[in-house]
Amino acid sequence: MLEDQTVAIFVFAGLVCATILSSLLSFRIGSPLLLVFLVVGLLAGEDGFGLIVFNNVDAAYLVGSVALAIILYDSGYATRFRSYRAAGFPAVVLATVGVLLTAALTGIAAKFFFGLGWLEGMLIGTIIASTDAAAVFFLLRVGGVTIRERIRSLLEIESGTNDPMAIFLTVLLVELIVAGAGAESLDISFAGRFVWAMAGGGLIGALGGAVVLFVVNRIQFDRPLYPLMVLSLALIVFGVASLMGASGFLAAYVAGLIAGNMRIRYSQVLEDFQSGVTWFCQIAMFLTLGLLATPSEFPAVFAGALAIGIFLMFIARPISVWLCMLPFRFPVNEMGFVSWVGLRGAVSILLGIIPLVAGIENGQTYFNIAFIIVLLSLLVQGWSIKPVAHWLGLIVPPKTGPVDRVQLELPTKSRHELVTYKIAADSPVAKGVRMPRWARPSLVVRDGASMSFRLAGKLKEGDSIYLFVTPRQVQLLDKLFARPVPEEEFDSTFFGDFNLKGDAKMADVAALYEFGVTGEELELTVDEFLRRRLPSPLDVGDRTTIGPVDLIIRSLDEDGNRVVEAGISVQPSRPTLETMPLPLPTVLKNVVVRWVRSFRSRMREE
Repeated sequence: MLEDQTVAIFVFAGLVCATILSSLLSFRIGSPLLLVFLVVGLLAGEDGFGLIVFNNVDAAYLVGSVALAIILYDSGYATRFRSYRAAGFPAVVLATVGVLLTAALTGIAAKFFFGLGWLEGMLIGTIIASTDAAAVFFLLRVGGVTIRERIRSLLEIESGTNDPMAIFLTVLLVELIVAGAGAESLDISFAGRFVWAMAGGGLIGALGGAVVLFVVNRIQFDRPLYPLMVLSLALIVFGVASLMGASGFLAAYVAGLIAGNMRIRYSQVLEDFQSGVTWFCQIAMFLTLGLLATPSEFPAVFAGALAIGIFLMFIARPISVWLCMLPFRFPVNEMGFVSWVGLRGAVSILLGIIPLVAGIENGQTYFNIAFIIVLLSLLVQGWSIKPVAHWLGLIVPPKTGPVDRVQLELPTKSRHELVTYKIAADSPVAKGVRMPRWARPSLVVRDGASMSFRLAGKLKEGDSIYLFVTPRQVQLLDKLFARPVPEEEFDSTFFGDFNLKGDAKMADVAALYEFGVTGEELELTVDEFLRRRLPSPLDVGDRTTIGPVDLIIRSLDEDGNRVVEAGISVQPSRPTLETMPLPLPTVLKNVVVRWVRSFRSRMREE
């Protein structure tokens, strides 16, 4: 018995190592890394090489729930409040109304594709209705996709907050099916349960975040114990909310959101530890779910699952996104991208386990359908996110090159950090640009020798300089120490051909580029003009057309309230509704285009 356990530990540890090593290949060929995790689990399972025979659905659900709670806590911890200012309300609408619409449309399709009853069809719809936080956060934060701030914030908030809706609907439908009840049994009590699940989860999560802040900031432990204490508290918050009938996953996310946006000690240590644990949770969750699957059973439902997956990607998700986002005046290309980034992942597979745990007849079918759709989503959508974002003009080109920087949080109540930069060739500092007065250089290391900043003289390539700064000032210093951006990487179609200061007068700009504005607008600055023309909140890359040119926001102040720099494109190439590469069939796309034009016309009349 002990020998069997040792072999299991050895095999599982080997699988984790193999999964991590396979990430090197994944980055080279551009495949979604989470797909690799699933495939490794499938290959190691009973239908693969048979290294581990795993069929314990209760254990799989437990592992998945704990891992997802930690992933959501870390997701909330890494999400800034300013993201909610940029896209909070539309994201929450997508996470609630959007999930409900997606589940309903997909459920109708599932009923007819598989010949199921209404409740059974809707159960399939709810299982695959939510986007996966692990997949979205990985592809947007780790996968090298730098998209515009407003869309990135919307996708991250939606993926972090839509799981409770899908979980509540799935559990509700499973209860009805087990009880043999029909949709007519739904009454006001279910609405009350939903309200408590959402409101209770948010309230318990906020209190849990406050407890995390109090423990870290007020109680003295050995420093290595703080990250362990924080993750333990996050799981306690998850457990308390779940036991009280609220959404534990929402509570974990909100607790992370509160803790990550307030002043907390050892923030860099916590962030680094949580990042590593989150990676392990993703690997463990996807490996476990891959081991649980039995691919030999997939052919029986493959055709129907493939049809549902295609319907979900090309019809249900786009329709739901467009209905939810149209009132918020999002551009067509942004709505098209959000409709495409509806990645399904571990959450859908985890929800597919619930019918198995509940003992529903043909429960394995729901799990197999969810697994096939997740594989399809990661293959098609996960592999194409970066090309589609580039195609739709949402990739933000770099304005500054990479920096070689190390940050060290000081173990005091000081709001300063110790930041180390290595001087890069051709960086502004290497060319003699002076640092601002608020920067406090304390040490320069040159050729292995330490010296004071005053004695070092002009900084040279290869020098390392140590400065005391506040966290908000680090990004400003990055511009001074960054390598220059190669000319071929600078995208003038995104930033414009020429640069304008935000305080430039529109009268001077209009005279120089020969376009017309009203007499009142001539008195405005570029900043005031763009704030009047564009919907709030502003975002880098927002543009407005004035006759033959486009005026584009290049940079904003720290609060995102004022335009610091704008670009002007004298030969703009703008996508239109007709030419936009929407992820929709041609016929449906033409219907959507006519409907959007009609809707916007009514909005202007009102």
